[in-house]
Amino acid sequence: MRPQDDDGSFAPPGFERLKRGGPYMASLGSLYLRREAGTIVIAMRMSDNHTNMRGIVHGGMLASLADSSLGLGLALSCEHRQSFVTVNLSTDFIGAARPGDWVEAHVNIARIGSRVAFADCELLVDGKRILRASGVFAVMKALTAAQLDAGY
Repeated sequence: MRPQDDDGSFAPPGFERLKRGGPYMASLGSLYLRREAGTIVIAMRMSDNHTNMRGIVHGGMLASLADSSLGLGLALSCEHRQSFVTVNLSTDFIGAARPGDWVEAHVNIARIGSRVAFADCELLVDGKRILRASGVFAVMKALTAAQLDAGY
């Protein structure tokens, strides 16, 4: 059975609910994960709560999704043996998302070193790129089992 989204709709096939991202992301809505052939895709459905005064999804919301997806993608790629804190995030806004859109962050891990890690992603709506982001992350010690159980 496909997971049901916060608004009662269903996540697309292949996605499972991801209980990670901490309290901040949890307050914005449910995250979903699809992994296949080494690819990490983190997604969420946009709602009216995510919009700006023009009725499109706020750029800060899209930047938050990109930032969290990059950090989560890094943690997932090393099976949570390390955690990551953003040092630098660069974003380019290319298009827009609207309420009801399913926004996917396609994450690419460039390198995980002993002190810093590098990753980039594209946010897509219906296969169309709306944002690209790249980040530099400090490599931190692994989260505890209690933190992981709490959704961090």
